[in-house]
Amino acid sequence: MMMRSKLLGRGARCALFGAGAATLLMCASPEVFAADTPAPDDESELGAIVVTAQSRSQIVQDVPIPIQIVTGKLIESLAATDLSKMDGYVPGLVVGGDQPTQPNYGLRGIYVTDFGIGTDSPIGIYEDGVYAGKSGGALLMFNDIQRVEVLKGPQGTLFGRNSAGGAISIVTNAPDFNLEGNAKVRFGNYGERYVDGMVNIPITSDLAFRISFVDNQSRGWLRDAGDGQYYEKNDDWGSRAQLGWNAPGDTVVNLTWENERLNQPARPAIGVVDLPAASGLPSITPDTNDYLDPRTTPVYNDTVGNRETRNFDGITLRVEHPFSFGALTSISAYRHFDTYNRESQDGTDRIYLYFDDVNIERNTSYSQEFKLSGKNDIADWVGGVSYYYDDAHQTSQLNFYTNSIDTILQNTQGFMLYTPISQALAAAGVPITLLGDPWSEDMINHNISKSEAVYGDVIWHLTDKLNLTTGARFTRDQREFSWYNPERTATALDASLAELQAAGIFPEFGVPIQDFQQNIVFNTAISEAAPLVASNKWTDTSPRAVLDYKFTPNVMAYVSATRGYQAGGYNFDDPGSHYEPETVWSYEAGIKSYIPDYRLLFNASVYYYKYSNLQSLTLVSDASSGLPLYEVTISDQQAKGLELETHWQATDALRANLAAAYIDSTYKDYVASDGTNLAGQPTGEPLWSLAGGLDYTLRNVAGGAVDVSLQDAFRGKYRCNADSVVQGNCLVTPTFRLGAATNRTDLRIGWSSPTAPWTIALYSNNLFDKRYVTSINNISTSTLGTPNASINAPRFWGVELGAHF
Repeated sequence: MMMRSKLLGRGARCALFGAGAATLLMCASPEVFAADTPAPDDESELGAIVVTAQSRSQIVQDVPIPIQIVTGKLIESLAATDLSKMDGYVPGLVVGGDQPTQPNYGLRGIYVTDFGIGTDSPIGIYEDGVYAGKSGGALLMFNDIQRVEVLKGPQGTLFGRNSAGGAISIVTNAPDFNLEGNAKVRFGNYGERYVDGMVNIPITSDLAFRISFVDNQSRGWLRDAGDGQYYEKNDDWGSRAQLGWNAPGDTVVNLTWENERLNQPARPAIGVVDLPAASGLPSITPDTNDYLDPRTTPVYNDTVGNRETRNFDGITLRVEHPFSFGALTSISAYRHFDTYNRESQDGTDRIYLYFDDVNIERNTSYSQEFKLSGKNDIADWVGGVSYYYDDAHQTSQLNFYTNSIDTILQNTQGFMLYTPISQALAAAGVPITLLGDPWSEDMINHNISKSEAVYGDVIWHLTDKLNLTTGARFTRDQREFSWYNPERTATALDASLAELQAAGIFPEFGVPIQDFQQNIVFNTAISEAAPLVASNKWTDTSPRAVLDYKFTPNVMAYVSATRGYQAGGYNFDDPGSHYEPETVWSYEAGIKSYIPDYRLLFNASVYYYKYSNLQSLTLVSDASSGLPLYEVTISDQQAKGLELETHWQATDALRANLAAAYIDSTYKDYVASDGTNLAGQPTGEPLWSLAGGLDYTLRNVAGGAVDVSLQDAFRGKYRCNADSVVQGNCLVTPTFRLGAATNRTDLRIGWSSPTAPWTIALYSNNLFDKRYVTSINNISTSTLGTPNASINAPRFWGVELGAHF
């Protein structure tokens, strides 16, 4: 029996057609290897890639759901190191990786924004069938990747509760029985040094070993004007070791261990207000017309211990055994990661404006899935059971100095504590000051989640051309969640207060000592002395029905109705709060077609969905402290959309591609934190996003061929609503426009030869150096007067050398 991984390994060598759109593929060789799938006769046939989007192997053009593919070829073409580096090339998908331990995902207008462990993601991220969560382990480096399947719309029946808005399935290359290896190195601007490599070794006729690694380093492209610290740098290492065994009885076993270590500065905060002279306070109601352009403004951050780190380990055991009637698959997985992210929230280097926050996570998860599948003339079926356990710890920490606390008190309450007392002590000749002392407050959360599910999915072959797919998943979720906000930590301040108290000086100020010891932000009484614990259980049944009809072997139309479900959860910084589950109903109709005579592929779909109880992270003003915080809010949304993709093999040398996504997403029911009713207003999602490009091959060049790839991604302007400016998504100033349409162009020119064991390429990402302001952070605007911004990366370029055997 040929090892399954060998089939997958060969499939990964298919060359991408339409790289810019990252969608459907044309096979670069005459064969596509897949179980029970005939190889296409025409080597230029499009859409011949095999996917497992429906938990069975199918040609992508035969799958009646909207699916787009990213292959290892596309990853290489764009010199991408993770999904966020390909942002824009799958229209409708948004991946934000400026915080790799807290990434953001968006799919068809549904976004993952909450970084608290009390809620899950409506967009499921899976690697080799294993759920990756939404935070520390959800955005790992690309390492020996075969393909990425992006499934749009609810995928709850087959993928589970964490895919109500869609699923992203990452498939890695598995061991096979060929001795082979490769290595690649890139050198580029900003000190870029990227190295990856792989070795595949057949140990015996039934045992193979594969090991790969990635090392991604750079100096960084943004420098602090005060202390010289470089930001936006890379320092990431990852490896994967796999053992494949063709066991007796035609059983295939694959054991994988994966590891990653990340250690780099956290993202910087770029101040956008012109600060007054030292000790002067900026306005807490700044005039946006006076905002500085963060693309050219010097960066000043003074965060103590600024860093973002991740230690990740994962083990997966996959066992497949065939029977006469079908096949049984078992996937057992363990994941553990520790992350730490401390970053500036004020964008200055002044102690009396100091504010940073820290996100600390420790997460351990276990999962087990058993899947039984088979097919006959009547039906193609799959069913299974799954179990998921997650034990997560999170500390959300806010850090100030007594100087900046005085600024907050002055701006919100009209008085200061530490400054006047310190001045009085200095005037009296007492060598004690209450200024310059660090102050930390913690919200400590612990979450234990358990999820059990039973599912089934059947493709009924009603006629030779007509299929009906019916499926359902029953899920039971349990959560236990706790909040604990202990007394703030201010060791130096407490020592000074104790000294003043012992000397009998403190009572003379007429202020109780307790006023200096109480929390100003995390100050909920019911969770101060001991953790407050809550628990809930939810159940759900998510069905789907799909009807597809093949007019010809190359033209298929389909209609579908699917339901998605997301478990309820808790607001990490609001003790005692909880949220009911999210649900979505989606209705879709589409066509998939290929015209062999013109070597033209055209796919299109239209859809409508209603999303209830969507949990999103929103900046909300805290009435008790006056300090705004990001908290989970609930809304109902609806959207209608259209997606198109076309790929044309114009000549043997020239390929063209274009993909487009249109979406009109609005709130059905949502009241903003300031009381504004946003019902009927846009959620912010742009109407259009596009991706397209050209690939041209020059043959017979120095004994090989030169491949030229020019790709472009466009995303329309943000559709503002009445709350967009406060949330930092929309703003027009004399120096910049926030929420404007964005454009990115990437170029790669590479040479390779079937007779040479080496390759060479030149590449440039963001070729025309398009620079945009991506967000404004207002968390400290109304208390410290320090709004700050984030910007996109500049142009990158470099040379790549590769070798293989």
